[in-house]
Amino acid sequence: MSNISGIIKSIQDIMRKDVGVDGDAQRISQLVWLFFLKIFDDREAELELLEDDYQSPLPENLRWCNWAADPEGITGDELSDFVNLQLFPVLKEQLSTHDPRAQVVHHVFEDAYNYMKSGTLLRQVINKICEINFNNTADKHTFGSIYEQLLKDLQSAGNAGEFYTPRAVTRFIVNRVDPKLQESVLDPACGTGGFLSCTIEHKREHYVSSPEDEANLQASMNGVEKKALPHMLCVTNMILHGIDTPTNIRHDNTLSRPYKDYSNKDRVDVIITNPPFGGMEEDGIENNFPANLRTRETADLFMALIIKLLKDKGRAAVVLPDGFLFGEGMKIRLKETLLEQCNLHTLVRLPNGVFNPYTGIKTNLLFFTKGTPTEHIWYYEHPYPEGVKNYNKTKPMRFEEFQIEMDWWGNEADGFASRKQNEQAWRVSIDEIKQRNYNLDIKNPHIGEQISHDPQELLQQYAQQQQKISDIRKQIKNVLQQALA
Repeated sequence: MSNISGIIKSIQDIMRKDVGVDGDAQRISQLVWLFFLKIFDDREAELELLEDDYQSPLPENLRWCNWAADPEGITGDELSDFVNLQLFPVLKEQLSTHDPRAQVVHHVFEDAYNYMKSGTLLRQVINKICEINFNNTADKHTFGSIYEQLLKDLQSAGNAGEFYTPRAVTRFIVNRVDPKLQESVLDPACGTGGFLSCTIEHKREHYVSSPEDEANLQASMNGVEKKALPHMLCVTNMILHGIDTPTNIRHDNTLSRPYKDYSNKDRVDVIITNPPFGGMEEDGIENNFPANLRTRETADLFMALIIKLLKDKGRAAVVLPDGFLFGEGMKIRLKETLLEQCNLHTLVRLPNGVFNPYTGIKTNLLFFTKGTPTEHIWYYEHPYPEGVKNYNKTKPMRFEEFQIEMDWWGNEADGFASRKQNEQAWRVSIDEIKQRNYNLDIKNPHIGEQISHDPQELLQQYAQQQQKISDIRKQIKNVLQQALA
């Protein structure tokens, strides 16, 4: 681990000396396309051994092994000119449109840039990357951890509404939804591929036992990501996870296609996602949706689309903020649609800090199955483990913490008959939800009134109190004016 960590650190130190690379986002973007080509090349070397007639989608002179692998190879201006005038123009514009592998490379490079100005420093970076062998299981496994570190760096450089789901949460969701071998799986806002890579591991562990099974697995994975850098990371992640031609990972905005244009053939068996929340979509995107579901709030538009894209009896798990639960206006109509068309059987309320340090927003995991209306919702309030008061960078949430939910979970086939109410779990009927005007923000009835010390909650309470005081002042003023009139 320390060896590869050290390599990444020295690469970043070299890049800091280059005047062309400005800030974390560009440094990570530069790193990712270089890593992509090295990972692609290592995989090609493996395929040449496995397949007698393997043909690379890249021209020979542009394969990493022929221009980058020799530590004494081209450097300085010659290397810069080669990358800028030969490598990038071909990978962006001139690869075969018929070869799926060529398409993958083209999509990765269409928004990639070579930010490094110094060919000498670029050669130093390339030589460092060549120290990692992605066909060596230990290196590949270790790179998985480094990869997560790159994602964290990307988060620090990212925008509001962009944060990646902790691995403990993705594993728990995939474990509970349990996508079967043949089931099509979609993440419509797949980011860097956390849910998809977790699903690949899950299917391989439980369902893959032959080359045919592996082919079915690879064909079943689908993702869409609108931002170039996370998309590039996602494709790299898929290749690292043995998906050689991840052509089903599209660089696109799921929401930009009109809602009515999605038809039966677009429907899938399983959707697992953490849609961006807190963000606003660009002007006009909401017009792709029916009038009763129009909003600029990204997570709500995704939620409307997820309900539509599930097949009958299809299953979904979605990470959503508290604002979705208590929101009014269009959110009420959306929740009504969800509860009429799907069985929202479980709502896991996560504690503060799961997404620290990127956001303090409280989040929830919604598990639902399409085709039958909701009769009641089981809530489960996830407790902090003993001795933990909050999560942070050094002490994140762990998958093992979810064992309590998994022991309690039961079986959907019998309507979760084995579930019992306890200090963490309670059940709410659809009648009560309707009486509450679809406000799903229901506190744990087993815990007495708690005093919150959360600054966000306290500020919200203060604002509400100020509003009440202002309303009372207006009423008094009106009464006095009428009395004096």
